[in-house]
Amino acid sequence: MKNIIYTLALVLFVQCTLMIENCISQWQSDVRLTNNTQTSYTSFNARCVASSGDTVHVVWRDYRDGQSEIYYKRSIDGGTSWGTDTRLTFGSITFNFYYPSVTVSGSVVHVIWDGNADSSNTNYEIYYKRSLDGGVNWSPVSQLTTNSARSETPSIIVSGSIVHAVWSDNRDGNYEIYYKRSIDGGASWGTDTRLSNTSAFSESPSVSVSGLFVNVVWQDDSDGNYEIYYKRSTDGGLSWGADSRLTNNSASSYYPSVSVFGSNVNVVWQDNRDAGYLKIYYKRSTDSGISWGTDTRLNDTSHHDSFHSCVSVSGAVVHVVWCDQRDGNYEIYYKRSTDEGLSWGADTRLTNNFASSEYPSIALSGSVVHVLWTDKRDGNYEVYYKRNPTGNSVGIININSEIPGKFSLSQNYPNPFNPTTVIRFGIPSLEGYAKRGVGMVTLKVYDIAGREVQTLVNENLQPGSYETTFDGSKLTSGVYFYKLETDGYSNVKKMIMLK
Repeated sequence: MKNIIYTLALVLFVQCTLMIENCISQWQSDVRLTNNTQTSYTSFNARCVASSGDTVHVVWRDYRDGQSEIYYKRSIDGGTSWGTDTRLTFGSITFNFYYPSVTVSGSVVHVIWDGNADSSNTNYEIYYKRSLDGGVNWSPVSQLTTNSARSETPSIIVSGSIVHAVWSDNRDGNYEIYYKRSIDGGASWGTDTRLSNTSAFSESPSVSVSGLFVNVVWQDDSDGNYEIYYKRSTDGGLSWGADSRLTNNSASSYYPSVSVFGSNVNVVWQDNRDAGYLKIYYKRSTDSGISWGTDTRLNDTSHHDSFHSCVSVSGAVVHVVWCDQRDGNYEIYYKRSTDEGLSWGADTRLTNNFASSEYPSIALSGSVVHVLWTDKRDGNYEVYYKRNPTGNSVGIININSEIPGKFSLSQNYPNPFNPTTVIRFGIPSLEGYAKRGVGMVTLKVYDIAGREVQTLVNENLQPGSYETTFDGSKLTSGVYFYKLETDGYSNVKKMIMLK
């Protein structure tokens, strides 16, 4: 009798767990974003999707014009519907462009890619373009590199008005990682900075930023096989620390992706240490890249390959997508952690068709998870998109149904605090909000030096009264500031952490 009761309890527990997971993991149908007889590819080394509030931006390379061009598309309703394709490059038969990457800050969209002057020219350069109005209009193309060698596979990220770009460059006789930044939102660019210095190939960089902390990862074969390396800047890219070797095994580790939230740095890559089969591995740092935890394999040990992973993080929730061959053809899989990478949920298969689905990218906005990839189900490669409107847990609570008459930012309580404190704010129903129905709201925490510590809110919110909890358990005692910004309003308050 006890065994029956235990069995029933276990079944009920599993069913409840599945119900809870389903409630927060509602993946919607695949959306085909391109439709032409030629191939359209996303990038393998950098994000091809970025989002700010309800506006989602995607980029890819496309052969519809007879050569490889960079195209752009956007959604202004969180990925529900999509606008027309916009070609960002020249449309000239003498040029070919590859490997685009996109990032966004508010309404300013930044796109980077590589390319060559013609099909017989091996001199690839890095190119850049930006939009100041959320993707409606675009600046002329800027060439960021000029040398006689190949500059390729760029990655780009933005924090406020500082734009960070990295790429692989063989001007030194072998491929090295180079960095460049703009401190005026992409209007002008500084000089090239060489980040790696080895006698072997350093390739496929990925970059992420949290305030003034810039984090770069890449693959390097100076140890006889490819390993993952990491480097950081703590002053917005002005100076750089030493290289850190993140992997150390006799197999090869390829194509890393990095994403940062506050002091938590998250890295994923593909690794063939498991009997020669490529698997997805994860590693994290909880102190802004000073020290690192152990390697964690994210998928099983069966005899199939998994590759081209991408990571994105918001608060304690870490999201990973990758391409997986376990189903006999390449499909897109997804996995997440809700405790900063300590433990992981089950694999979720996002695609299900007879053809290949490859090169996924992932982005987050509020509670929404956006995934983009390349898919061959239509006979040629096309770009597909999928979203989960509730997949990213956000700690924002609407505390009552009353609409405030004015903006407000309350003093946190308790204050001083250790280690958590509650912050309340109000968004009124002004004329501008009435037209849009929502407003873009950011709530960020800064240290006394003005460095961003954590983003608590970064999404479109309906008018109302809200509260969110800030966890300072990883911070030292001291004075911190929290700043609320939205259309027509900005306010800063001080809080004290006492341990």
